[in-house]
Amino acid sequence: MIAAWSHTELGRVVTLQRGYDLTYRDRRPGAIPVVTSTGITDWHAVARERGPGVVTGRYGTIGEVFFIPEDYWPHNTSLFVRDFHGNDPLFIAYLLRTVDWQTHSGKSGVPGINRNDIHELTVFMPPTVGEQRAIAEALSDVDGLLGGLDRLIAKKRDLKQAAMQQLLNGQTRLPGFHGEWEVKQLGDLAQLYQSETIGQSLFTEDGFPVYGANGIIGRYSRYNHSTSQITISCRGNCGTVNRTEQFSWITGNAMVINMDRNKSVNLDFMFHLLKSQDFSVLVTGSGQPQIVRGPLAEFQIRLPGDRAEQTAIAEVLTEMDLELAALEQRREKTRALKQAMMQELLTGKTRLI
Repeated sequence: MIAAWSHTELGRVVTLQRGYDLTYRDRRPGAIPVVTSTGITDWHAVARERGPGVVTGRYGTIGEVFFIPEDYWPHNTSLFVRDFHGNDPLFIAYLLRTVDWQTHSGKSGVPGINRNDIHELTVFMPPTVGEQRAIAEALSDVDGLLGGLDRLIAKKRDLKQAAMQQLLNGQTRLPGFHGEWEVKQLGDLAQLYQSETIGQSLFTEDGFPVYGANGIIGRYSRYNHSTSQITISCRGNCGTVNRTEQFSWITGNAMVINMDRNKSVNLDFMFHLLKSQDFSVLVTGSGQPQIVRGPLAEFQIRLPGDRAEQTAIAEVLTEMDLELAALEQRREKTRALKQAMMQELLTGKTRLI
């Protein structure tokens, strides 16, 4: 018969302790990680604690839990596990990630986490260290997959950025294209205008997406554009380039770059090209930053005169975007899987042994 899990106080499972002060003046170059409330933020020549260790924020950033495999220096802004009481350190790291740290911040009237309050929390524990290790290994495998996806996504983003720099300035030409590139004013290629802004009181639960300066802000029963449009945020966080859905309401906080009447320029290419531009030079106003139509219409861009080359470039960059989106979707599904596994494994609902 498999032994049951048991409830106990966290203070019987681990002993938490406040970290140690380490001023910048006292730090010496070395390979020992200095762990603060936000993770590893520096390196030092001397370790204060042996690894593996588990560290969380005492004040400042609260809620993150870090597993440190090597010897380390826990900073004064952190709480670290001084004694694991024979429990598996990696399992303890996952267990502590289930604690609602924010609820216990300032509970004693002082901003930050009081270890005595945390020690009184009730936790659910497996009967053996062997089961702890099996749970930790399973969750660690998923974390390894997530880490690999993070690195792959970062690499793909760098590759896309390099491709944009090469392809959108004519530095690298795709095979078969040799024609000259042209310099055009944006206002000569598209209609530029701001649409009517509607108040949030008119938003509906269902309906067409409403686009503000930086993307979708709600839904509305009507639409003012029946084709996909490129927009540039012209108020607040100015210069952000977006692409709308086919049927949508675009508010006056976004400047519409309407190319419905221009068949000489590929819309997808224009979207990628405008995303690569720096529109900060057009921002005016100190109290309320904005981009106005006149200077934006005069903004110069360089593009191939051959629409076929525009289309070919857009296809390359769009394919890279789709690959990135698929990887990001896979990462989100893996994160959801990890959350589900933590719910099952850290409550004893699913047993591995």
